[in-house]
Amino acid sequence: MTILSFTFFSLFILTVGSDYQVLGLTTTTTKASGERYVQMRAGAPFKIALFADLHYGEATSTDWGPLQDVNSTRVMNTILDDETPDFVIYLGDVITANNIPIANASLYWDQAISPTKSRGIPFASVFGNHDDAPFEWPKEWFPAPGIPKLICPAVNSTYSGEEACSFRGTQRIELMKHEIEHNVLSYSSNGPKALWPSISNYAIQVSSSDDPKSPVVYLYFLDSGGGSYPQVISNAQAEWFQNKSEEINPNSSVPELIFWHIPSQAYNKVAPQLGIHKPCVGSINKENVSSQAAELGIMDLLVKRPSVKAIFVGHNHGLDWCCPNEKLWLCFARHTGYGGYGDWPRGARIIEITQQPFSFRTWIRMEDSIVHSKVVHGSANQLSYKAFDQMIVILLCYFMCLIF
Repeated sequence: MTILSFTFFSLFILTVGSDYQVLGLTTTTTKASGERYVQMRAGAPFKIALFADLHYGEATSTDWGPLQDVNSTRVMNTILDDETPDFVIYLGDVITANNIPIANASLYWDQAISPTKSRGIPFASVFGNHDDAPFEWPKEWFPAPGIPKLICPAVNSTYSGEEACSFRGTQRIELMKHEIEHNVLSYSSNGPKALWPSISNYAIQVSSSDDPKSPVVYLYFLDSGGGSYPQVISNAQAEWFQNKSEEINPNSSVPELIFWHIPSQAYNKVAPQLGIHKPCVGSINKENVSSQAAELGIMDLLVKRPSVKAIFVGHNHGLDWCCPNEKLWLCFARHTGYGGYGDWPRGARIIEITQQPFSFRTWIRMEDSIVHSKVVHGSANQLSYKAFDQMIVILLCYFMCLIF
């Protein structure tokens, strides 16, 4: 009966989630002492666009590599124009650092955030496994004599020719410092030094339109590793999250959404088999989950914390589903960039947060402007399993009475 009731619950929220109007919004951003916050606009929901796996700078020495970046920019422009979000989250693998030979990979990072920046939309970023991956020498660079030819693109900088070449890579901390120092719209953070080289660990408060000190939801960002160090969220990061969440949300009274790049192993447990069936929601399920190397405590904390409503990840280009796990949703974004593997149509996951009563809706907006895979989660729709069991029993009794 519990399984049946959960399926009924999923059908219910999907039906509710398919009927709403998407509104164009702008946002007011402010900085509070100690904690950063973004303030909702009066009378309007708060909308977030997730751009995942853009992979700028891939195959820089080819003709098709730079063209991918042009196409990725086009996708983001389309989605930003269609959705007009209040906030943008770059969900990792913004660049393909292992293909970038120039001295400053931040030049490609700047290209990736330019569609958001040019519209005056605030944003935040979290690292993926390719963002500071060590440079890999392309095989085609090695001629018959065995001495590689240097091919170093300038990328709109003063660098040119051999002066642009640097094969040491650009470290996470350098990328993050550049983003923060050169972009007043960036709400990213270096995170606690005690967690370095894990960098993008921080929280942002989304505040009420009535009172900037009144939180509506907390957004947490965690660095899931990869590139320069193992693909894990460490127990030190889990401890940081526990301490931080208890500090700013001690009674779990404010809802919380979580963002990182590489899916946790919990995603393997809920992954749909073959197609995507209820209670999961999505449109592509074309590969196995490529999860973190180990579970070191973060999922136990999140599952047990009642205020955590959903986790959003990227990394797998051929997956865009959301599946329930205990009392929270485990969601993939949508592969946004033309860089990286796979030829599935590009798009972005959108999240829309409503203040009173709290709820969030999420859907996929495609590069051709089609919208699909809508889900809504909120207090108005969170009926207990027991209530659904009772409802189903009543309906069964009703139909049996009609038959007999």
